[in-house]
Amino acid sequence: MENKMVDKLAGDFEKNPSDVVLSGEAKELIQEAYDGVPDGIIFDYHAHMLGLGTSGAGIWVNPEMDSLLHPEDKTKLHVYLSAAGIEDSEKADEQYLQRFLTLIGDLPYPSKTFVLALDKSYDTDGLENLNNTKVYVTNEYVMQVCLQNPRVLNPCISVHPYRTDALKELEKWAGRGVRMVKWIPNEMAIDASSPQCESFYEKLIELDMVLLTHVGDEDALKVVGLQHLGNPLLFVKPLDMGVKIIMAHCAGLGTNQDIDREDKPMEKNYKLFLRLMDEPRYVGQLWGDISGLIQINRSGDPLKAILERQDIHHRLINGTDYPLPAINSVVSTKALAQMGYLEKEHVEPLNQIYKRNPLLFDFVLKRTLHHPDDKKLQFSPLIFGEQDALSYLNEAVAGSI
Repeated sequence: MENKMVDKLAGDFEKNPSDVVLSGEAKELIQEAYDGVPDGIIFDYHAHMLGLGTSGAGIWVNPEMDSLLHPEDKTKLHVYLSAAGIEDSEKADEQYLQRFLTLIGDLPYPSKTFVLALDKSYDTDGLENLNNTKVYVTNEYVMQVCLQNPRVLNPCISVHPYRTDALKELEKWAGRGVRMVKWIPNEMAIDASSPQCESFYEKLIELDMVLLTHVGDEDALKVVGLQHLGNPLLFVKPLDMGVKIIMAHCAGLGTNQDIDREDKPMEKNYKLFLRLMDEPRYVGQLWGDISGLIQINRSGDPLKAILERQDIHHRLINGTDYPLPAINSVVSTKALAQMGYLEKEHVEPLNQIYKRNPLLFDFVLKRTLHHPDDKKLQFSPLIFGEQDALSYLNEAVAGSI
């Protein structure tokens, strides 16, 4: 695809945030967005570290992602590169990180961001499966980046439970102060209900580590035949064991079998997620993150349902899923206004904010939108601060790599 076409789909913003002069209306929306956020500090529990492996520091991208034989993956890869502000593929890792830090530095108030590693796919025999691995971001790389930027970044490691060294890997990073582990089951080929995961769950409990897991369909790094592994109900086993879990995107995409029912009918994933949130025994143990809910593919019934559930907003946390908010075609203020989530007069100021800083745009948009039928139903400002029950995740990590 031509660069200009890709940029229109994705990184349709100014490369230097300070080049965008915001209108009074945009500045007013920003200030209103921060009102009520605890200490004015935004917490982002879900942002990705990506690149092309150019730094030699621990990122690997499957060659099929940039192959003409896999046009869908190739298009996605170049859209992600554009969204991340990468202009030179030979310096992709460095430019990704620099752009991300520039956006964080442009935020008007302090912030804290958890950046995610992503393990390889593994077979049930414990052998890595590179054919099913789209992207691999090492724990070492994420830790290195966080140690270099400790005021604004915190590490979230990724460990596949089928690895023969999985428990040792958890112990290693817990010893360094890391307390959060990332999974994308329907990309990494993880069946969360499998007995093979039980020792892993026991270790998570012993080390007081939190599992941040994708639930619902996976579109960004889709592997054919694995979408069923995004079923929220597969996590009943670890929840009943006592594992602390954050379910990403509130399972806002796709459908899965309702395995609680004998006939196993298909049900929307976000409804299965809400069923788990309604279980009294999971209070203080299960949370949802709202990353991705403003995207076109989740901004219908899933977004509406989560806005309606004001009773669970104290158990929701913020995530950007960066670099996805920087993909111009994925988040449409015009569509959100047409669906009734935004006032028409807010569209242009929000678009100005996107042009300046997609991270700031993600936050202000979430704080500005409202339920189509009741403008009083908005995301609580408390969602965007530090979740008290998870505050220990923000403790400083220690040592060198």
